[in-house]
Amino acid sequence: MKIEAAVLRDPGGLYTIEHVDLADPGPGQILVRIAGTGFCHTDVLPRVPGYPAAPPIITGHEGAGVVEAVGPGVSGIAPGAHVVLSFDSCGRCDNCLGGHPAYCAHMFRLNLTGGRSPVSDEEGKPLAARWFGQSSFATHSLATARNVVEVDRDLPLELLGPLGCGIQTGAATVLVALRARAGSSVVVFGAGGVGLSAVMAARVAGAATIIAVDLHDNRLDLARELGATATLPGADPDLVRQIHRLTGGGGAQYAVETTGSPKVIEKAVDALRPTGTVALLGVQSGPLVLPPTALAQGKNIMGVIEGDAVPQSFIPRLVELWRQERFPFDRLIRTYPLSAINDAERDSASGVTIKPVLLPGS
Repeated sequence: MKIEAAVLRDPGGLYTIEHVDLADPGPGQILVRIAGTGFCHTDVLPRVPGYPAAPPIITGHEGAGVVEAVGPGVSGIAPGAHVVLSFDSCGRCDNCLGGHPAYCAHMFRLNLTGGRSPVSDEEGKPLAARWFGQSSFATHSLATARNVVEVDRDLPLELLGPLGCGIQTGAATVLVALRARAGSSVVVFGAGGVGLSAVMAARVAGAATIIAVDLHDNRLDLARELGATATLPGADPDLVRQIHRLTGGGGAQYAVETTGSPKVIEKAVDALRPTGTVALLGVQSGPLVLPPTALAQGKNIMGVIEGDAVPQSFIPRLVELWRQERFPFDRLIRTYPLSAINDAERDSASGVTIKPVLLPGS
């Protein structure tokens, strides 16, 4: 079928809106008409020189929409269903069977290579279009039964896409991976979409002290409105001491690091109390070298993908928290028409917009 998609043809170029051909859903696949899709920093990876998922490519991996057709072998979901699209997984490896699909043995191949293409351009040439099993910067997407989550039809579907990745990652890191305890202390480094989702989740968990750290005052202001009990400027040379002061002198029990900066990671480790844990969410931008005693006193570092969430159970949990006005993720969102994808990417990179959401139908 003919669809419209934002295609990245050059690593250093702009997205172009093109008419392309999308194949019919095959075995295990689901055709979704996209209502909205979030722009995530991970979507810029194909711009990195040498990255395996090379242009020409259709990215986008925070889609939400309406099921229009299902392929052979799909059960439990029918045309007309409203769905959120999340990451793909095989469902057969030890980690998938153990309830940890974000650590699927085939995670990289299924999500971050562009995959075998169901899309061709107007000249009949294939485009990489299996980004996170969806490539949702388009009017329509082919997903799989493994990476769709059905949601109620009375929800604002066009806003739900970011629940499938960035918002899920921040929130589930606190609630699932770290299992933050009520009355504990949480410090979040980086108050973007992922970090602010962690702040909201820390409030849901009942943390007594929630500290947000960022370079932008407007983000720190929003962090306070969303549940942070204190905020600190990231450039403060006395940052670690301030965190210890705010946590009663001992340091934070949990730290969520979203920037990927080795220098920030070092500060996150220093900010921990004995037995504390820092969760690393950002793509690390360089080698990490810690002092020999950095992890003494039982300090822990854990890498986290997608918050270690099972989307089919965690996304409905976030929706219910939103209904209860305890997780107002919609306050992070600004919408753009799909044709303004280059503006959305610019605003995301500059920090002007915390979470851009593209609306293909507008």
